[in-house]
Amino acid sequence: MGVRSLSSTVNEATFQTRPYKLHKLDTPPKSEVVVTRDDAIHYYREMQVIRRLETAAGNLYKEKIVRGFCHLYTGQEACAVGMHAAMDKDDGLITSYRCHGWTYLLGSTVVEVISELSGKISGNVYGKGGSMHMYERTFFGGNGIVGAQQALGAGVAFAHKYNGKKNVCFTLYGDGAANQGQLFECTNMAKLWNVPVIFVCENNGYGMGTAANRASADTNYYTRGDFVPGIWVDAMDVISVREAVQYCRDYANAGKGPLMLELATYRFVGHSMSDPGTGYRTREEVQEARKTRDPIHGFKDKIIAANLVTEAELKDIDKSVRKEVDDAVMHAHQDGVLPWEGLYTDLYHNTPPQFIRGCITEESIVQPYTNSSELVKKLGLKPKTYSA
Repeated sequence: MGVRSLSSTVNEATFQTRPYKLHKLDTPPKSEVVVTRDDAIHYYREMQVIRRLETAAGNLYKEKIVRGFCHLYTGQEACAVGMHAAMDKDDGLITSYRCHGWTYLLGSTVVEVISELSGKISGNVYGKGGSMHMYERTFFGGNGIVGAQQALGAGVAFAHKYNGKKNVCFTLYGDGAANQGQLFECTNMAKLWNVPVIFVCENNGYGMGTAANRASADTNYYTRGDFVPGIWVDAMDVISVREAVQYCRDYANAGKGPLMLELATYRFVGHSMSDPGTGYRTREEVQEARKTRDPIHGFKDKIIAANLVTEAELKDIDKSVRKEVDDAVMHAHQDGVLPWEGLYTDLYHNTPPQFIRGCITEESIVQPYTNSSELVKKLGLKPKTYSA
């Protein structure tokens, strides 16, 4: 495809969404939608940032700079970017341990995410959370216990309803966590009380090393709420995800209660960094998915063909993203760690200093700072702020 000039681009284009499957719903999300040039550029860049960020995270793990667990989102970028495109700034969201991209989308900089992964003081939570425990103003984590976020997300949505806010909470979990008993308890309560929660199953086909059809008698996760309506979407297409999520928000905010949203996606990497990802699926399967279903490459071809952007513009975006992530990695390499006093901060919220057992020095017996922000400010550094 030849390189077009900027003057030949258009301001908007119409696209067809991919077919949806419905459960207990009469009408699907829109099948024909408009995407502006600004939207196209924004979605492409955000997906590339997440892809590049995860590549950097994997490399840092191999260098033993990232310790503990590390779960990458590579291949699933359209899920997060499409969802975020339809969210209100005050909507809540909670997910499992594949959370780096969501932390970035919901307010953290690339530097803060990479530094958090590296355990450094510039991290999202000053290096104390690591890969699985990052937070933002409306982002409730990053959770390491499989399925635990399902009940927490329902609780966040209940708080929205209780406080009279027209917002929802998106509660994300994988196909493996879809078999957790607490999910069925939560859907029951949410439907009884018409809680504005969207239960989102990111079905990437494999729960750790087990194919979905070996772990679930029913792999139609969008129907698993029984009496709760559901939607299935091909989540390798960012536009189809955006429209499905907008549909879900409108439904829940109309007082109709919860929905089950299944995002059919695929991870190009193993479950975690300790999993090569080829012991339970073939290399050919992964290569075929990368070749034919990559959400970034597919979207790139679509927006170029529609004259929304030029190939040269996207190359400039790629270059900019690469530099942003490379600079963040360099910053993390040079950054320091939170002082020892940080071990005794963030234990409670809005409480006076506490007596902590097991302290090394007499001076540290009384907790000098109630939270890490105070400590970081005392050190002359810029504390993390959560904008309203």
